[in-house]
Amino acid sequence: MERLPNLNGLRAFEAAGRHLTFRAAAEELGVTQGAVAQQVRQLEAGLGVALFERLPKGLMLSEAGRAYHGRIAGAFDEMRQATAALRPTPGRVTISVTPSFAAKWLIPNMAGLAERHPDVDLRILATEKVSSFHGDGIDLAVRQGRPPFGASIEAVLLFPQELIAVAAPELLGDRTVPVTPAQLAQLPKLRDAHGHWPGYLRQIGVAEESGRGLGLSQTALAIDAARAGQRVALVSRFLVARDLAEGSLVQVSEAVMRGAQDFYLLAQRGRRSEAVASVMGWLSAAAAAQGGGAG
Repeated sequence: MERLPNLNGLRAFEAAGRHLTFRAAAEELGVTQGAVAQQVRQLEAGLGVALFERLPKGLMLSEAGRAYHGRIAGAFDEMRQATAALRPTPGRVTISVTPSFAAKWLIPNMAGLAERHPDVDLRILATEKVSSFHGDGIDLAVRQGRPPFGASIEAVLLFPQELIAVAAPELLGDRTVPVTPAQLAQLPKLRDAHGHWPGYLRQIGVAEESGRGLGLSQTALAIDAARAGQRVALVSRFLVARDLAEGSLVQVSEAVMRGAQDFYLLAQRGRRSEAVASVMGWLSAAAAAQGGGAG
């Protein structure tokens, strides 16, 4: 019988192959970055195959490493599923999302999930931190980014990043909507951690003229402040769709800036519970009904 490699080396390789950095793999496994790198080197030496290409800012799986990682990740997934089956929790699904996505889209749409899948027990982990499927015990995640997200991750596009300028009607006074680019340059603005205003103003051919804006750490806070008439917010269109429909916000400018960080639903490849599959299907359908998806 073929002797198996050291289990710690396989765990280090599987984690590093998902994160494509030794640092993130070390954080998930609770060891040092050096320990992960050493375990992977020892695994490569034992196999006689280079599993990664070392890059200045991370890792890339080699051709052999990509094929090996898919099977090793599948084997670990089988072990996790076998262990979970000993203590089943029917219908429970844990999803990791950003606080803004949770507050402005997921929670307002939750009635649709409860109606279609009443047996699903959805747990929402709202955090800016990039959660680990294994370390944090999550089943699904919604994150902004660009694929690929790792050999063992299935990614489904929910919403493209389409940024629009919005404000409460009372902030605009007697100005006609949409305002001119020159008028928008003069309006006071809300700024969140993403910092998209300079690019948006360049796109419409103007420079900032309103002076200092109000800085907020989360997009959800910027939306709330805009609703309160504070300033103009620059946010993803789908996050304010309800506010626009209700009239509590208006789209100030016709310009739409296409961002590079789309919103994806992430799941581990392989077999998954009926509840997880149900939530994935509902999220995809709900996003598509609101103009999201791959089109």
